Amino acid sequence: MILSRDYIGYLCQQLVNGLAKQHLKLGSPEVILQKVKEAFMNEMTAEDRLNDEVRVVLERHAEEMREAGASYQDAFKLVKRQLAKEKGVVSASGRDTDGTKISRDKVNKLSHVVVDLLASMKKECELLKPKNDVRLEALRILHEHLRAEEKLEERVRQKITSQKREIVEGSQEWDLLFRRYYGEEMKKLGVG
Repeated sequence: MILSRDYIGYLCQQLVNGLAKQHLKLGSPEVILQKVKEAFMNEMTAEDRLNDEVRVVLERHAEEMREAGASYQDAFKLVKRQLAKEKGVVSASGRDTDGTKISRDKVNKLSHVVVDLLASMKKECELLKPKNDVRLEALRILHEHLRAEEKLEERVRQKITSQKREIVEGSQEWDLLFRRYYGEEMKKLGVG
């Protein structure tokens, strides 16, 4: 997954709090936050589940692929594209990333998922503005906090590269330091 679970929790909290200022009337903030987190996680892990499904399909056709001389990577991309289209799964990463790790299309899909969920929770919350206005505000909040996460990650990378000796990215030491410094940055936000 592209974002840590802790950051997703923080992001959902910021999203609900931001929308509650002028766009939502909350009856049960805890229930709403939990449902938003579940919907967000479900959408963020959809591509992982799709990748697993593609692997299963390719496993079933491995012999045929070998006989035909088909490239696993090309077949993977082709099958994934087809299944994503059928299931409506939007890729989380891509070339159109607008300054964040998550594609614009995915952020847009997340805004739709969250606002559709909120609109359906009539007992727990009420939309105070038209649905699309609420969605646009959700989109703005998501972009703001995803850019902040990108800056947070950049600060972590700078801390690692400023060490007295060079630490190779991708090494076990890099990963350990990255998790430690990322956790410290998250604590500064009040998470963890």
